[in-house]
Amino acid sequence: MNYNQNKRIMQINEQTLIIGIDIAKEKHVARAQDFRGIEYGKALNFTNDNKGFIELYNWMKKLCAEHGKNNVIVGMEPTGHYWFCLAKFLTHNGIKVAIVNPMHVKKSKELDDNSPTKNDTKDAKVIAQLVKDGRFAEPNLPQGIYADLRIAMDFRDILIKELNSVKARIARWLDIYFPEFEDIFSSWEGKTALLTLRNLSTPSKIVKSTIEDILKLWKTEVKRAVGVKRAELLMEKAQISVGVTEGLEMAEYELQYLLDKYDSVMLKLNDLLVKVEAIISEIPGAKEMLLIPGLGLVTVAGFLSEVCELTQYAHPRQIQKLAGLTLKEHSSGKHKGQTTITKRGRRKLRALLFKAIMPLVAINNEFKALHKYYTTRANNPLKKKQSLIALCCKLIRVLYAIGTKGVHYNPQKFINDIKHPEVTGKVA
Repeated sequence: MNYNQNKRIMQINEQTLIIGIDIAKEKHVARAQDFRGIEYGKALNFTNDNKGFIELYNWMKKLCAEHGKNNVIVGMEPTGHYWFCLAKFLTHNGIKVAIVNPMHVKKSKELDDNSPTKNDTKDAKVIAQLVKDGRFAEPNLPQGIYADLRIAMDFRDILIKELNSVKARIARWLDIYFPEFEDIFSSWEGKTALLTLRNLSTPSKIVKSTIEDILKLWKTEVKRAVGVKRAELLMEKAQISVGVTEGLEMAEYELQYLLDKYDSVMLKLNDLLVKVEAIISEIPGAKEMLLIPGLGLVTVAGFLSEVCELTQYAHPRQIQKLAGLTLKEHSSGKHKGQTTITKRGRRKLRALLFKAIMPLVAINNEFKALHKYYTTRANNPLKKKQSLIALCCKLIRVLYAIGTKGVHYNPQKFINDIKHPEVTGKVA
């Protein structure tokens, strides 16, 4: 992404036709103007399909011919997923695509008519005006293996949600029909516990069996950590269970469905991670990133799927801004406002970095030392959460250096970069 507004403004000149498009699910609205804001023609309503895209393309060509323009830039809001196909069509036809912040559209729509009125035609003009002023960004559309990686990680998020939903429903089932089950097994996801749920799902079934039957069942798949004492405990808890005994036939049917769903999602997740590992093996620097203590496959793959090719960024601060980790404050006169992060940008990237920094602070000696320094230094000590945010930015810089320079993670260099005796153990 190009975050230098001067460079963005310089892309627009007398020969540029500026198009603002308000995105919707079925029909889009487009308006055209020049670099001074003079509008050309009437607004165009076109459908979100090939016919509509061709109509837009011919309309832009006609305006270029009528007004002597040889360059077109199309601005739009990144509304859901409805803009993906249009952006792909325009890019494929050599037309520059720009995206504007929906918050900017909302806050600047009253500048022309001093009215809070909102409609598609008005929004299209506001978007064109924002592009004219250089208030846009170039979309970070993944290409090649990065596109595969982003789709894979998005699919993983879907599978994780499905898995959590199934787990919650199984836990609810146990609370109703066999609440004592957790007294026997620390987790129902263990091999022995799952084997029991599939074959002896209710207390009534367990009571009808014998200790020998239970042990024989367990030893079909589990060779260790099962014995008579646990089988006896299972039998004892089943005999005194307070679980619901009505509707057990359909309750068992429901449980078997949930267990099948659990197995299916887990199988798909494991298979997906194998594919993800194969994809990132082709990305420069990914293998070196995985060697950082405390950093795993999901974190590295998630980071690369969100930022895509690292060489497109001139500085890691751009990635920091993309993640919404840049600082903001509200100060006026003598009043000094509180400093917080903007939270503007890719929410998934920000969440991934914050989740990743937790194990790094616990496992990685260098991150642990820096976290300790940030929170205990005499001058301006940070709160723990503030320190974690600062370490997220540090992690971005480390991953950026590895991905762009092809270097390995160097713990000593990491420490030497910290010019503080409390961390390095020596005067810098």
